Amino acid sequence: MSQPSTPQEIADQVHRGLWANDHASQGLGMQVLEIAAGRAVLAMAVRGDMLNGHATCHGGFISALADSAFAFACNSYNELTVASGFSIDFLAPARLGDVLTATCTEVSKAGRTGVYDALVRNQQGERIAVFRGRSYTIKGKPAVANAREAAP
Repeated sequence: MSQPSTPQEIADQVHRGLWANDHASQGLGMQVLEIAAGRAVLAMAVRGDMLNGHATCHGGFISALADSAFAFACNSYNELTVASGFSIDFLAPARLGDVLTATCTEVSKAGRTGVYDALVRNQQGERIAVFRGRSYTIKGKPAVANAREAAP
């Protein structure tokens, strides 16, 4: 397999490599809709087993969707990057059958730390949650072994 040479090729190869082992996101029925350097868009349909006692989507599932988008965005440079923390604010309930989309974008990346924001919306475009993730990069370790950043 040839080595990726553009930021988009690197992000695509990292996406494929991470997705292959991401049983949590797959198990929740997530789909990666877009990937780019410092950006990811994931979607997830709200299933019956995701509802809480109020018949709305449990906040943990909404958080998981935003966190997965964050993981793909911050690892897109093929440097092993982990979450050091995140916060989430719920703005509206998500309901059975809703298709939630989390769009995560890089706000800042300096040295080993990064800040990423994700907005979770439903299929009508209504804002469901806002998420801010903080990342820490492990220098010298690739996120995916067969994708390496080549000088552009």
